Amino acid sequence: MSHECFEVEITDQVAHIVLSRPAKRNSMTPAFWRELPEIVEDIDAGAKARVIVISSTGPHFCAGLDISGLAGGGESQRPDAQTRKREAIRHGASFYDNTRRLQDSLSALENCRLPVLAAVQGGCIGGGVDLTSACDMRYATEDAYFTIFEINIGITADVGTFPRLPKLIPEGIVRELAYTGRRMTAAEAKDVGLVNRVFPDQAAMLDGVFAIAREIASKPPLAVYGCKRMINYARDHTTADGLDYIAIWNASFLQPAEMQESMLANREQRSGEFVDLPRKSG
Repeated sequence: MSHECFEVEITDQVAHIVLSRPAKRNSMTPAFWRELPEIVEDIDAGAKARVIVISSTGPHFCAGLDISGLAGGGESQRPDAQTRKREAIRHGASFYDNTRRLQDSLSALENCRLPVLAAVQGGCIGGGVDLTSACDMRYATEDAYFTIFEINIGITADVGTFPRLPKLIPEGIVRELAYTGRRMTAAEAKDVGLVNRVFPDQAAMLDGVFAIAREIASKPPLAVYGCKRMINYARDHTTADGLDYIAIWNASFLQPAEMQESMLANREQRSGEFVDLPRKSG
């Protein structure tokens, strides 16, 4: 299946989703928002892989939301009409519904059963931060930077940055980035815990990220799925709720056969033979 904004390849249980519009800095067009959840949900529902890696092409990872429609030509000749139209959309039910659709597109990364690793080169701008904050882990090249750019064009970021980023890095840092729109370098992002590791260039980063992805793919998929669910649940609930949920989860999902195979594979220094996640029905 061909896509307008992405290329997809699955090898050794690792799905590689590549943003493929480098000439446009991989900006988020209407097709982007439609295709991303379709791709992720297809991989997840069909149990086609055990891990997802998202990377990009060109000098920048993602330039954020394509706002060419909002900044359309002729505005200077019809400022009153354009302003009235923009305000009606921004504050109306159609704007709310569209924003929720965009949010759901990125939440597909968080909601899928597979770990999602983001590999960032160059600029990760605006909506790109929304995208990467919905991933499980983030990795970056030395020249990468992150910016909550929306403040520079008079917008409050609304697709996922603020619900997620304060749970990844200190709130004061989030506020500074949001209020100023400044660039956070890869080195600073690593210092505050936004990225796991920084690599000298994209080739080295992809080698390193795929090594991590293959390591995750070698583990029991049901247990990895459980880890993702528990971490996400614990993040959004009290400690008491998290403890109760993990007990219920393991009471339902713990698989002695997978535990035995894990221990035997470790003892024999071989790859484990694990059961894949079930395909989703419907």
